[in-house]
Amino acid sequence: MKRELVHDPMFLAMKSRPAVREDIGIAQDLLDTLMFHRETCVGMAANMIGKSVRIIAFSDKGRYVVMCNPEIVSRTAPFEAEESCLSLLGGARKTTRYKTIRVKFQNASFMWETKTYTDFTAQIIQHEVDHCNGVLI
Repeated sequence: MKRELVHDPMFLAMKSRPAVREDIGIAQDLLDTLMFHRETCVGMAANMIGKSVRIIAFSDKGRYVVMCNPEIVSRTAPFEAEESCLSLLGGARKTTRYKTIRVKFQNASFMWETKTYTDFTAQIIQHEVDHCNGVLI
């Protein structure tokens, strides 16, 4: 189900709790909301729809991916980026991102995986993991 977006910086700045199997409905709501905003958004974290839980969803070259409890375990090649966010008003902000990241996460079946991402997909994941950690750009 598509959910309303949260714009409260105090809520968004809170660290999210780990996801558990019972939170899988949140993942579907997150995907539905992301797909509704697909013209202007490539990734979302659960706190953006009012759920303070470590779940992110993003478009990986047009294929939608859900990660529960994502953790970036390595990163290389820092660069300066400019990013916007549907939850934060006021336009794009500068931040440091990494060209290549390795992410450990649980998939929608709560099985652990580790994958490497590069370029724009890596940037999206870093932005959403920041949301889970209460970091606002």
